[in-house]
Amino acid sequence: MIRIGLLGAARISDNAIFQPLKQLEGFVLQAVAASDQERARQYADQHSILHIADSYQALLERDDIDLVYNALPASGHAHWTILALQHGKHVLCEKPFAMDAAEAQAMVQAATASGKLLLEAFHYLFHPLFLEVMQLVQHGTIGTIKNLRANFSVRIPYFAGSLRHEPELGGGAMMDLGCYPLHWVRTVMGSEPEVVSANCITGQQTTGKDQIDIAMHARLKFANGCIADIGTNMAEHLSRVADTSLIMEGSLGTIEVRGLITPDQANSIRIITRDSEHEYRIPGFSTYYYQLQHVKDCIQGKTAPLTGGDDAIHNMQLIDHIYQHAGLLRRSDCRT
Repeated sequence: MIRIGLLGAARISDNAIFQPLKQLEGFVLQAVAASDQERARQYADQHSILHIADSYQALLERDDIDLVYNALPASGHAHWTILALQHGKHVLCEKPFAMDAAEAQAMVQAATASGKLLLEAFHYLFHPLFLEVMQLVQHGTIGTIKNLRANFSVRIPYFAGSLRHEPELGGGAMMDLGCYPLHWVRTVMGSEPEVVSANCITGQQTTGKDQIDIAMHARLKFANGCIADIGTNMAEHLSRVADTSLIMEGSLGTIEVRGLITPDQANSIRIITRDSEHEYRIPGFSTYYYQLQHVKDCIQGKTAPLTGGDDAIHNMQLIDHIYQHAGLLRRSDCRT
């Protein structure tokens, strides 16, 4: 039985932990810690969590926890993940992995030293939809990929204290949403690009936050000449229905993928070649179901982790470079 400890009484835990546990066996919700004791108590009662820890530190010191789910803001990822690893816990850390590449590297080093699992929660990667995408690419369905276009945009309203609009907490569209399309193109290509250019729209006029990117576009170039354009936008005029799309243009055709974040709700793969065009859907549970199953398999030694390690470091390095190219500070430099 894998005993889970929750760092933070976060809403994302409903999708990432509570719902998948209704379908998966071998886990127990052991304890939760929150910044406010009363909030932790209400959260534990609502979700049938066995114990309440007095603090984040107290949760990590418990000897009845095997896996820590770090759902804190990005500003709390490195510190508490490293401490969790040092206390002998496996860690599933929410994306974005850290505030910058240096923090990511320190987290990975701590995982190596502890011998414990450290995964970044890029849940899309484990769903049959993306597995199908990778098979199509690897089988040469559209030949050599020449261009990639990836986007994750959705309305995220601003309100006082919104974590996504606080740079010192790791906010910004590129951090919260854009980390996904960046990871998609890197995973598809299986290599690391360089940042050619980046430009953004900040929240200066609407929220007074000149270091928060409401929208970001970056152009990347891979060693083989492939160009990837990634975009993200969280402006208030957008739809509440997210645009999560990946378009791959190859020497033999094009693949268009929709619904990468919530494929259980709706998704499609459209393949266009000179001789044919067809579209189909991939069935499956939520992405988080497959992610938690992957965590379990890794802990039990049945498979190797697909996220974390050098992958997490490289993603953060590119995010750092994108912010720099766009004329904004790295998130770690936004701390006061």
